[in-house]
Amino acid sequence: MLVSVVMPTYNCGAYIEESVKSVLAQTVSDWEIRIVDDCSMDHTYEVLEPYLKQYPNIHYYRLPQNSGPATARTEAIRQAEGKYIAFLDSDDLWKPDKLEKQIRFMETTGAKFSCTAYSQMDENGKPLGIVCVPPEKTDYNKMFYLSDPIGNLTVMYDQEALGKYEVPMIRKRNDYALWLRMLHDVDYCYGLPEILAVYRVRKGSVSSNKMKLIRYQWHLYREIEKMSIAKSGFGILCWAFVKGIGIGVDRRKG
Repeated sequence: MLVSVVMPTYNCGAYIEESVKSVLAQTVSDWEIRIVDDCSMDHTYEVLEPYLKQYPNIHYYRLPQNSGPATARTEAIRQAEGKYIAFLDSDDLWKPDKLEKQIRFMETTGAKFSCTAYSQMDENGKPLGIVCVPPEKTDYNKMFYLSDPIGNLTVMYDQEALGKYEVPMIRKRNDYALWLRMLHDVDYCYGLPEILAVYRVRKGSVSSNKMKLIRYQWHLYREIEKMSIAKSGFGILCWAFVKGIGIGVDRRKG
């Protein structure tokens, strides 16, 4: 198996079919999707059922109890059998040549951990005219100072080289926590500046309520990364500055 697609989901019945279809449309066909459902209460399974019957490489697992996205991601990684692990949330989309171009990029550069540029759309799929481009190379310090300049939906890493990871048990910002953990093991996350994915901005989403994330940010620095009080506080200031001013993050019209 070449690529395992990690897809946690919770109450995304309105969007998950589009996400799955964007994987089905890939020019690379040697993949599997590991969907882990965090006890959705909507029609997510009913939407997926025809695809589960038709495609043996689309796998569905429902957690025994609602446990948060970190647990769902960890379970999907645990089940993943591919050389590469790629992340796609159940309301986001990939361009058809995303896997092909990113794998070629990783093979050419020797990258074990990579990401790409992505655009944004609203919850109805309308383009917002915003493109986010990752740094060419992001090490641990840059990841910390820029408070996660990469998009979860674009990340791919070489599981054969780096092994499996357990996503840190923090309910929000757990993807950022995972990238920090991975950058203890590898020098850089390499950025491909081509737009290969589309992020859905949903009204009322946790990621849109930035001020509510402060306690999670603090917990990440202090309890997971074991940083000092001073460095954790500095990290919070960096996060607020980057999110408020946008310095260091390449967001452009497109």
